[in-house]
This record gives sequence, C-alpha cells and structure tokens, in this order.
Amino acid sequence: MNHGFGMEAHGSHPTGEHRKPARYLLLIDAGGSTVARLFTDTFVPVGEFDAGSEEVAVMTQHLKPAAGADAPAWDNALEGHSPAERAAAVVYTLDV
Repeated sequence: MNHGFGMEAHGSHPTGEHRKPARYLLLIDAGGSTVARLFTDTFVPVGEFDAGSEEVAVMTQHLKPAAGADAPAWDNALEGHSPAERAAAVVYTLDV
C-alpha cells in the first residue's frame, strides 16, 4: 500500500566510461580577456572559465608553466585563436 510517503529510490547509475581527466590548463587571451581552458592529454577541450578565478591559482600552485601553445599539436584545439594569442599563451601540465 502506497500513501506517497518517503522518497523514491535512485535508479541505476550509467556504466559507461568516465571522461578523461584534464591534463593541460591553458591561459590564453580571447578577445581582450584571459580565459583558462582545460584539455585532455589528446588536446580535447573539457572546460573553459575565467582565468582570474581562484581555481586557477589552486590548480597551478607549485607548477611551472610552459610558454606558448604554438606547437603543431595545439593546431586543432586552438584553431579559433590568432598566432599571437597562441604564442603568448601559458600552458600548465596538471598533476593527474
């Protein structure tokens, strides 16, 4: 007998594979403001947010950045950015 009391039990969780973790954090100018973009190890974008956020400081603590994202590996991932923006970008390799 059900009188509508209680909460419905959760359904089963999906059993598919999880998304790959972010491997690179890229700080790049995008039309006059700096954004932080996250990429997997195969340069697939997985997130973008304001580079001035506290999360950037936390993620980059104790990491040494590499200058520029103008290597050919970044071509597809950054096709919307100019060569100057890519050259001025800062790339962090995250500890995963």
